Amino acid sequence: MQSYDKDREKQNKKVKNSLLFAHLIVSLPQNYLKTMMSILEGRQALKAEVMKTAEVAGYLWQNGWAERNGGNITVNVTDLVDKAIKALPALTEPKPIGVELPQLRGCYFYCKGTGKRMRDLARWPMQNGAIIRILDDCAHYVIIGDEVVWPTSELPSHLSVHARLIEKGSPYRATVHTHPIELVAMSHHKPFLGKDVLTEILWSMIPETKAFCPLGLGIVPYTLPGSNELAEATLKELENYDVVMWEKHGVFAQGLDAMDAFDQIDVLSKSAKIYIAARQMGFEPEGMTQEQMAEMTRAFHLPR
Repeated sequence: MQSYDKDREKQNKKVKNSLLFAHLIVSLPQNYLKTMMSILEGRQALKAEVMKTAEVAGYLWQNGWAERNGGNITVNVTDLVDKAIKALPALTEPKPIGVELPQLRGCYFYCKGTGKRMRDLARWPMQNGAIIRILDDCAHYVIIGDEVVWPTSELPSHLSVHARLIEKGSPYRATVHTHPIELVAMSHHKPFLGKDVLTEILWSMIPETKAFCPLGLGIVPYTLPGSNELAEATLKELENYDVVMWEKHGVFAQGLDAMDAFDQIDVLSKSAKIYIAARQMGFEPEGMTQEQMAEMTRAFHLPR
């Protein structure tokens, strides 16, 4: 009987504690409650965009293009943000972008976190990336969800490109930086770095490369990663190309979304593999002729 009373007392205590916890939760301010759940909950379009980005992160890792924490992805999600998100309090104090970008006032971006791995972003996108809000001064940002995961150190480069895209009225919403093995290897050979030398080689390896990356590959000479100089040089090249090679470093691509940007890098990488495979077999690949590539330009109404 004494044992039964003790068990009953323990059960009553658990019930009381549960009721007390429920009362505390109900009493919490609404804004605090929102921070306890993912910003993606109930927002299918935003969730789909983040999950598509996570899928791309997985492809970058599987291809061997994202060693350790290498590479970055930034997606403009402003069009997918509702009034409730705009009312959310910041999780952080304002942090400087490093440049002032008037075109980005009030914009929202999903960004891979600094020091985070693409393979982890693929599995847990909101623990390895965050959504940020650009403040009205256009020079600072805050994190609004889900956790305090600071964006990449190359954020100035990414956001500078996004600002230029908005300025031009471009439909592009995503930027991807990654380290494709064969393309980076080719950037170590100076003769390849002349204007459009790599573009012509890669276009000539397989028709799809010219069709699906019709602006070719721009070249930025080696510049300190994360610097404003790198951002400025990248912006200049993106006036004429959708994908830019950062010498001895990696590539930077822009696209309608993360998948579109990835696809352009993927076709360039395929051509690089074909070229290197031919050289390994002991011969210089013939490639498509200038006449054959010109024929493709006319047939598929390509810009170049």
